[in-house]
Amino acid sequence: MTQSAIYSRVVGTGSYLPARRVTNQQLADELATRGIETSDEWIVARTGIQARHFAAPDQTSSDMAVEAARRALDMAGLRADQIDLIMVATSTPDFVFPSTACLVQSKLGITNGCAAFDIQAVCSGFAYAMATADNFIRSGAYRNVLVIGAETFSRILDFNDRTTCVLFGDGAGAVVLQASAEPGILSSALHADGSHSNILCVPGNVNAGAVQGEAFLYMDGQAVFKLAVKVLEKVAHEALEKAGLEASAIDWLIPHQANLRIMTSTARKLDAEAKMVVTVDQHGNTSAASIPLALDVAVRDGRIKAGHTVMIEGVGGGFTWGAVLFRM
Repeated sequence: MTQSAIYSRVVGTGSYLPARRVTNQQLADELATRGIETSDEWIVARTGIQARHFAAPDQTSSDMAVEAARRALDMAGLRADQIDLIMVATSTPDFVFPSTACLVQSKLGITNGCAAFDIQAVCSGFAYAMATADNFIRSGAYRNVLVIGAETFSRILDFNDRTTCVLFGDGAGAVVLQASAEPGILSSALHADGSHSNILCVPGNVNAGAVQGEAFLYMDGQAVFKLAVKVLEKVAHEALEKAGLEASAIDWLIPHQANLRIMTSTARKLDAEAKMVVTVDQHGNTSAASIPLALDVAVRDGRIKAGHTVMIEGVGGGFTWGAVLFRM
């Protein structure tokens, strides 16, 4: 007797942005009090960003993750206690440990003993988490998986460095992946090259109760740009090849929302500029949260519909990159 194949499908999406919205002009005015000069025109021209959201002082990555998760669960029509695995992609966890995923489990009131862990691949984290969850479901180990990207990057920004502090924002996005007899996730491709770890990093650690090294984000913008454009095109084609599809099959492209120039360059090479979902203008770079945030926006405004083929792809510190191709 042949056993039926198991696939994973996205059955719910959700997102959350903190209440405090900061426009480029507001940020420029704030930086001016520090003697740092920038402007709305300068930021938009280089990044495409117009605004971002910053978490409240007492608001954590797990707080935002829980809000996004609740909205995804509501769309999926599931109770929290029906989840049997929680994965949180984050580079800004609440604590060194326990994991943010365990905190999310507690805050959702889940007491069924489901597995929970974090994934750290920076801006590629959500793609890594989606691919990992898909493999868990295909193996038969889990049926309902909550996959979340959540970040409070405002906590690791040096507001004396205008080249980085204008780029990032806070937020969370979530999806519920569920076992299905019908194909949902069609393919994925994940990669890393640790030899480039120095071009995007937070080179600090906790030692003897204090931070050793540098606790602020550092980025070599030009190096990141060159590498990102190269690997994003390649990994997109790799995922398409694995699924046996051409780029024309993509209905919607959701790249990591880092920089509009990087996103447009990749989309142009896939002939998918008109199919690209853009939220970087209003959210800034929210790292692992950017893709699920953009996905939820496009699902809820009606652009992404059942049956559409979606490509997500991200690149981040590590250096990591990955893509996931799925059908809604």
